[in-house]
Amino acid sequence: MLVFEFKAYGKPKQFSAIDEALRTVQFIRNKALRFWMDGLGKTQYDLNKYCAVLAKEFPFCNELNSMARQASAERAWSAITNARCSTWGNPKTALARFYDSCKKQIPLKKGFPQFQKNNRSVEYKSSGWKLADNRKSITFTDKKRIGTLKLKGTRDLHFYQPDQIKRVRLVKRADGYYVQFCVSVDRTESVEVTGTAIGLDVGLNDFYTDSNNQKIENPRFLAQGERRLKMAQKRVAKRVKGSKNRRKARQILGKRHLKISRQRKDHAVKLARCVITSNDVVAYEDLRIKNMVRNHCLAKSINDASWYQFRVWLEYFGKVFGKITIAVTPNGTSQECSSCKTVVKKGLSTRTHICRCGCVLGRDHNAARNILSRGLATVGHTGSYGLEACNAWGEDTATHVGASLHEQVTS
Repeated sequence: MLVFEFKAYGKPKQFSAIDEALRTVQFIRNKALRFWMDGLGKTQYDLNKYCAVLAKEFPFCNELNSMARQASAERAWSAITNARCSTWGNPKTALARFYDSCKKQIPLKKGFPQFQKNNRSVEYKSSGWKLADNRKSITFTDKKRIGTLKLKGTRDLHFYQPDQIKRVRLVKRADGYYVQFCVSVDRTESVEVTGTAIGLDVGLNDFYTDSNNQKIENPRFLAQGERRLKMAQKRVAKRVKGSKNRRKARQILGKRHLKISRQRKDHAVKLARCVITSNDVVAYEDLRIKNMVRNHCLAKSINDASWYQFRVWLEYFGKVFGKITIAVTPNGTSQECSSCKTVVKKGLSTRTHICRCGCVLGRDHNAARNILSRGLATVGHTGSYGLEACNAWGEDTATHVGASLHEQVTS
């Protein structure tokens, strides 16, 4: 699956209709979730049938396309079966995260599904929309009266047939409205074989250091834009709640955050593609980011680095270009000598690895060499189905043989 995104242009009346559709989707999802909580809906099929009941009872629900109502019910079922699942995938095949946590008697939070407070997307399937012949506009034909929206983007939809577009999603963001097309096509590309293998050790001083001692600078996008974020947040705090000025200030704040997230994604995509096309085998650490951010001193810097997003795109491009990506256990990669395999204890402040065998390397360089050796010692690359249903961009992930797919994905 490929997802193409276009900026939507229309009149204020059309955008008001989109907002009404977003509120309707949120209403149907929450009603379906309450239907399940009351014990009346046991399966996804029961929630889909309940959509027809809501359409008869509430006129504004009947105005929304029937398949869009079913997609809203699928979101509720996805929240029940797997809180991290995206509706681009098949919710029937999602791991029952909440049910599984209850059966295993996992302590603390079980991931109980929550009611949605601020929905930002409405999803259509095969009906309710019509794409123009020139692929530059789309018309929504349901009773919400959204009408025709102009599309502007860098992708060309002429390469794909209309029946290949499985879903269309309207997304609201801080800087406007977007239309996403989910296209059923397998993306494969071929590049020349380089015959090289590389190990990557991610860090905070440098984004990563490879086994050849090549270092990539950490861009620190949040640190660069933090001053403007604080100023925008202060403006929001000073405005009266419910006023138009506060709404405008919130929109400015949202644009600041949106820019930082786009910078992180752009950096991860370009860097991951460069790494994959330059090497045949790429080994990296299987980090548990969720556990690492518990350190309140480093949590902001770790989230700003966006290591996991980089890993996701590494694995995606590995599949596209037919390269091998290997996630290795990170335990002891910095302590173990890459030459003689002797364990040399050192703290985080010690940035140079010095061993009795005479090996003197940078701490991150030594770790990258260990990561590469561990990666080459494994059986290779195994695709995980854990990310397929949770990623709207159609990306797969690598995992260890015999490892828990769900725990691998939620790192």
